[in-house]
Amino acid sequence: MNEAQTLAYVQAAAVAVGLPLDDAQAARVATHLQRTAAMAALLDAFPLQDEDEVVEIFCPAPFIPAST
Repeated sequence: MNEAQTLAYVQAAAVAVGLPLDDAQAARVATHLQRTAAMAALLDAFPLQDEDEVVEIFCPAPFIPAST
């Protein structure tokens, strides 16, 4: 998205969730969103193979309820 599209997205999303943003706030949020998207694109472009990141098996600890 370009700057105008990002700003329009931020403004529309703010309206959708009922978040009051003035023009300056919306512009700052759009700037940060574009920066975050650029960082994500750099990470996404980095070539990784399946063996580069080993997936661990999640094993939660047993739940012990607090005594009342």
